[in-house]
Amino acid sequence: MAAWGCRFILQRGSRFIPPRTVQSSSQMVGCIRTMKNTTWFEEHLTEDNQKYMRHSIGEEYRKQTAEKLSPLKDEPWPRHEWTEGSRRVGLVAVKLGMVPIWTKTGERHPVTMLQVQDCHVIRCMSKEEYDGRSAALAVGGKNGSPFHRTESSMEMFRNAGVPPKQKMTIFKVSDNAIIKPGTPLYAAHFRPGQFVDVTAKSIGKGFQGVMKRWGFKGQPASHGQTKTHRRPGASGPGGDPAKVFKGKKMPGQMGNVFVTAYGLKIWRVNTKYNVLYVHGSVPGHSNCLLKVRDTVLPTRRSTILNPPFPTYFTEEEGDLDEDLYDDNLFVHTDPSVTLT
Repeated sequence: MAAWGCRFILQRGSRFIPPRTVQSSSQMVGCIRTMKNTTWFEEHLTEDNQKYMRHSIGEEYRKQTAEKLSPLKDEPWPRHEWTEGSRRVGLVAVKLGMVPIWTKTGERHPVTMLQVQDCHVIRCMSKEEYDGRSAALAVGGKNGSPFHRTESSMEMFRNAGVPPKQKMTIFKVSDNAIIKPGTPLYAAHFRPGQFVDVTAKSIGKGFQGVMKRWGFKGQPASHGQTKTHRRPGASGPGGDPAKVFKGKKMPGQMGNVFVTAYGLKIWRVNTKYNVLYVHGSVPGHSNCLLKVRDTVLPTRRSTILNPPFPTYFTEEEGDLDEDLYDDNLFVHTDPSVTLT
């Protein structure tokens, strides 16, 4: 249902009077409704009609996705082999939460589960169209409502044959890794043992002081200190140059900025539910949308040897195992004790 708010306009004679100064409700002459949610088509529908509308719209989106499950089989684009230095596209995933895992040597590691939901290539931009140096692919993840999109963006989704997405992001790719718009992307795009970079907007913490924002020690709690226990102290030089240098660590807004975690290892890939198990913590809150791509660290790019290129295609590689594990990961479903 749509959410509506009301603002009452009260009038006495020819001038408007605030609501607090009016004693009788009979002097109210008008009501202006302010729409808070653009999904308002359900407002005057019965409950059965609302269920029907939601079901029909969902079926329409599913049909669009199913028809474009493999757009390359109708008009295939030329594919190239993976070479050293090739740059693949990334994924848009949803952060589910954290769980522990154990290696075969008994080490315990925390991992973050990232689920790839309705991820498709939306648009392909050539080198001349993007920045003149490298090609780029626009990728969208997690189906969203069309009522929150402009007509120009909806036209882009219609051309790709996919439903509108909640998050759109751009990945720079090499010329041999271009993918046709409408191609679905799965979690099998990455494989266990590979290292990835994860980018998301960190949790906003508001305006914070220097102790929490930058880890300052603070000032002494006794010996004459008065109301300066958590203050930063001196903030700049004296007479020369008589200014505070730019970039000085001072109080300010903390969090709510894009942060990238580099070189995170993938321990496990669930191909049934499209879930990646990434080592350690990643930026952002639970259920946030983030981008995952091959790592740019030179010391860990050597782990990317002949990956699915330019991405994983179900019609070519066939059905994979439901779970793909790293060689050093302990699998709880495997028998740990055998009798001879």
